[in-house]
Amino acid sequence: MCGIVGIFDTQGQREIDRALLARMNDSQHHRGPDEGGLHAEPGVGLGHRRLSIIDLSTGQQPLFNEDGSVVVVFNGEIYNYLELIPELQAAGHQFHTRSDTEVIVHAWEQWGERCVDHLRGMFAFALWDRNQETLFIARDRLGVKPLYYALLSDGQFIFGSELKALIIHPGLKRDIDARAVEDYFAYGYVPEPKTIYSNAQKLPPGHTLTLRRGARLPAPRQYWDVPFAPLPAQSEKDTSEELIERLREAIKIRMISEVPLGAFLSGGVDSSAVVAMMAQVSRGAVNTCSISFSDPAFDEAHYAAMVAERYHTHHTVDRVEADDYGLIDTLAGVYDEPYADSSALPTYRVCQLARKHVTVALSGDGGDENLAGYRRYRWHLYEERMRSFLPLALRRPVFGLLGRVYPKADWAPKIFRAKTTFEALARDGVEGYFHGVSILSDAMRARLFSADFKRRLQGYRAIEVMREHASKAPEHPLSRVQYLDMKTYLVGDILTKVDRASMAHGLEVREPLLDHQLMEWWSGLSPDMKLRGREGKYIFKKALEPHLPHEVLYRPKMGFSVPLANWFRGPLRERVREAVLGQTLADTGIFDRAYLQEMVEQHQSGRRDYSASLWTVLMFEAFIRREAGTTIPIESTGHMNKEIA
Repeated sequence: MCGIVGIFDTQGQREIDRALLARMNDSQHHRGPDEGGLHAEPGVGLGHRRLSIIDLSTGQQPLFNEDGSVVVVFNGEIYNYLELIPELQAAGHQFHTRSDTEVIVHAWEQWGERCVDHLRGMFAFALWDRNQETLFIARDRLGVKPLYYALLSDGQFIFGSELKALIIHPGLKRDIDARAVEDYFAYGYVPEPKTIYSNAQKLPPGHTLTLRRGARLPAPRQYWDVPFAPLPAQSEKDTSEELIERLREAIKIRMISEVPLGAFLSGGVDSSAVVAMMAQVSRGAVNTCSISFSDPAFDEAHYAAMVAERYHTHHTVDRVEADDYGLIDTLAGVYDEPYADSSALPTYRVCQLARKHVTVALSGDGGDENLAGYRRYRWHLYEERMRSFLPLALRRPVFGLLGRVYPKADWAPKIFRAKTTFEALARDGVEGYFHGVSILSDAMRARLFSADFKRRLQGYRAIEVMREHASKAPEHPLSRVQYLDMKTYLVGDILTKVDRASMAHGLEVREPLLDHQLMEWWSGLSPDMKLRGREGKYIFKKALEPHLPHEVLYRPKMGFSVPLANWFRGPLRERVREAVLGQTLADTGIFDRAYLQEMVEQHQSGRRDYSASLWTVLMFEAFIRREAGTTIPIESTGHMNKEIA
C-alpha cells in the first residue's frame, strides 16, 4: 500500500518543480513510511511513497520498463501478478523484479489502455509513456484505492492518492463547490466524482483517464461495472458449495505477503467468514484484532472471541471507552474534506491496534452491499410493494400529507415511527431510497441552508447523484438499491473510511469480499438468495453454517457505532454548542443559525435525537477550521462567490 503523486504539463515540456513535487509526495508520508522516490523529466514528474509488502528488496518506485521509456507509480496490490508474469514473458517482455508493479508496465506495453482488464486487485496508478507522450491513470473496479486529480489554469495536470497532496500545489484554487456541500449534508460524504473543491475531482471507480501532450483533457473512460447478469439456476446446496469455494479462493490470493498479515475480527458475519476461510488455508495461526467498547450496547467482543477460539487465532483486543471522542479534529485532517461517518472513530482505533501486530489486514467490507445485509433493503422492498398498489399521482398527495402531519417520534418504539415511511411512500423508488439513507432529509436541508446559499445551488439537489446511477441500474428493486449503494455509500463512505484510517497508520487493508470476480458471480445470484423474508445474506449464512457458530450467523446486526446522542448531551455538550453555533460556521454564510440553534436545543433537552445531523455539522465545522488562515471562496453552480475568512 502506498501513495502516488504527479504533475503533467498537458501543453508542452515545461520544467517540473522538483521541490514542489517532493512536498506533494511527502504530504502522503503516512501512506508509505518505508521509502520515497521521485522521477522528473521535461513536462512530467512522478512521486511515490512506499509501504513495502511484496518484493521488499527490488520493488522500489517509480519503476521503469527495459529501456526506460515507460515509468509507473502504483498504489495497491495486483493479486494475479504471478499468473501474468509468465504470460507477459512468453510475449517477449523481460522482468527485472518479482513485483506486481512491474507487471503493470509490461501489461501497458502489451495491451495498452485495456491493460486494466487483465489486472485483478485493488489499484490506483499513473503511467507515463515517453514514446507516445501519454499519461495514463487508472483506478480499480470498486474504488478501493483513491485517486484525485485537477487540471490547473496553466495547463498542468496534478494528481495524488489523497486530496492533501493536491492542496500543496499553489495553483489549485480551493473554491468550495456548493453542490458538494449539498451532497455532503445528504450523504455524509462527498460522492464521486466530486470533491469539496470545485477544481478537483476523484477518478470514479472502474475508470481510466488517458492524457496526451497537446490534447484537451478527455472524459474518464469506464472499463468495468457490476454486471448483475443472472446465473443459471442451481440448487441451494450447489450454490452454497460454490460460494465457499469462490470465497476461499478470493481470500487465499490476498494472503500473499512478505510482512506480517492478519485480519480484523468484529464478530459480525463478514469478518468472521473471512477469518474462518483464512484459518482453513493458512499454515499457521491467523492474527486477529478486535476492539471492545465499555458500553455493552455497542460491544461485539464476545462474538469475536467465539470465532477466535474456534479457529485458535492469535487474538488481540483493545478496549475503547465510551468517551473516546478526542479524534474529532484528527479526523478532519485524515479525510481532507467533510466526512461524517462516526464509525471512523472506532475504525481509526482498530487500525491503530492492528498496526502494532501486522502490516497487512484482511477485512469483511462489502458483504452487506453484495449480499443484502442492510436492514434498509428489507424496508425498501416492503415500501416498493406498497408503492405498486397505488400510482405515484395518488400516493404523493396522500402519503405526503400523512408524512407532514405525523409527529417525529424518535423516542417511541419503531412500530410507531411511521413518519419516515409515509414520507418514503410519497416518492418513487429512487427518491424513497434516497430519503431513507439521507442524514438530513430534503426538508431539513431546506431549513439548514441560508436563503443566499440556496440561491447559489440554483435548484441542484443531492438526489441527482442517485438519479444518474439509477439510469444504469438493474430493474429488480433489490438489485437496484444494491447497485446504488455500490456506486455511492460503498466507495464514498465505507472504502474511504477504511483507506484513510488504515493509511494513517501505515497499514494495508485488503477486502476479499470485493474481489471483482466474486462480485460478478454474487451479483448474478437471484435476489431471493440474498434476501429471503427477513433474513439478509441468506445464502451466505447457509453456506457458512458448517464454519461458524449459529450465534454469530443469526444474531441481530449491531454495526460499528458510537454513542453520539449521549456524548452531545453530556461530555461534548459545550463543544457542540461552540462548534455549531459559533462564529466559524456563521462566517460561511451557508447556514440558517436559527435552525442550527433549534437542533442543538431540542437534542440537548432530549425532545429529539439530532445526533447524526449534529455530528455532520460538527465535522463540517472541523473541516472549515482546518482551513483557518486561508480564504476559501464558495463557488455556486453558476458564477456567484462568497468568501469565508
